[in-house]
Amino acid sequence: MAADRRQDERQDEPLGPRPADRLGDERVDHRFKALPPDAEGLTVSALAAQRRDLFTGGFTTPVLALSAESVEHNLALLETYSERHGLAFAPHGKTSMSPQLFDRQLARGAWGITAAVPHQARVYRAFGIGRIFLANELVDAAALRWVAAELDRDPGFRFICYADSVRGVELMDEALRAAGAGRAVEVVVELGAGEGARTGARTEAECAAVADAVAAAPTLRLTGVAGYEGEVPAADGAGVRAWLRRLTALAAEFDQAGRFAATDEIVISAGGSAWFDAVADVFAGIPALSRPVLKLLRSGAYVSHDDGHYRHLTPFNRVPEEGALQPAFRLWAQVVSRPSAGQAFVNAGKRDAAYDLDLPEVQVIRDGRTGEIRPAAGVTMTALSDQHGWLSTSDEAELAVGDWVGMGLSHPCTSFDKWQLIPLVEADGTVTDFLRTFF
Repeated sequence: MAADRRQDERQDEPLGPRPADRLGDERVDHRFKALPPDAEGLTVSALAAQRRDLFTGGFTTPVLALSAESVEHNLALLETYSERHGLAFAPHGKTSMSPQLFDRQLARGAWGITAAVPHQARVYRAFGIGRIFLANELVDAAALRWVAAELDRDPGFRFICYADSVRGVELMDEALRAAGAGRAVEVVVELGAGEGARTGARTEAECAAVADAVAAAPTLRLTGVAGYEGEVPAADGAGVRAWLRRLTALAAEFDQAGRFAATDEIVISAGGSAWFDAVADVFAGIPALSRPVLKLLRSGAYVSHDDGHYRHLTPFNRVPEEGALQPAFRLWAQVVSRPSAGQAFVNAGKRDAAYDLDLPEVQVIRDGRTGEIRPAAGVTMTALSDQHGWLSTSDEAELAVGDWVGMGLSHPCTSFDKWQLIPLVEADGTVTDFLRTFF
């Protein structure tokens, strides 16, 4: 049923060019790291049409590349996974902040895109996103005025946000009243994942108080419940599922009490990138409620996956029969110094690579003389400076100044945000497109 509804919704979307298509008209210049200097003045579309080689086509190092094949594989996998488990999907856009990827996610069945802060929602609207789930309590009066104006301007726009406090509800209502909001803002009550966890009301009684405050505010409409299972303290399968059962029971209690009388659809949402298998399991057991239920998954890191944090945490490690995500990032840097037999330096550092969770993983070497690509035996990243990567090399390492070093990255959310225009590269090194980001 959920899959049928998503298909119907895709058919209702307007045909023709989308706003992200105009990104190809942007001119290539000094703002964009690593692009060929001789491409200055070309449009992004014109450069992509040249199908240059990443290694011989004039790109400078360091350069971040995304595997075209892996991105497509990951998009398809989460589409089929969501359909198989009867889930709607609003991937978290903070991961990539790339309108082109948003369009591809929507084309692959996404219900909408999740945001964390007002700026992200504004980017989404600038590129025509029709459904936004803001996974945060929104109490900024200026942002609420903007939301009210967007809702009034576009009858087809749907916006949902969190509330986890009565005070937050009061601030939302005050700002929306002052803005003369013509449409109510949809609100889901956030259940916290436990004492000492991140946001969210800690108890069911507190959630009920927030829900009643929402119901009493004419500018708001109670739509459902939500939360983030990744914040369950000392999270494991049993603990995460226990919290998810609390979340679904809360929805059932609210429904039985008549709290969803003003909505046509009950939204129940959870699901980061580490426990969506548990979400699928527990959400499958949601009982029939008085209104249709939108079971909304929000995982975002899947689109690029990684070679570190999510490689270890992905639920597909627990359910390999459901498929496997593929890491899509590779950061290429060049050896610029080989001062000793045990040490080398590349020209990529903290400005270029994610380092908040793990250091880059050295994977392959492209020989600077022959172009041959070989495994990076005996080469390890040990530290990052602002613009240098520190490599430790053993006796077996074959590494010379001028060689290119290909590295896998950990944590997509802090990889995308260092690059404004990212080459999309096929397995043979051909650059087929460029992804624009807005952080």
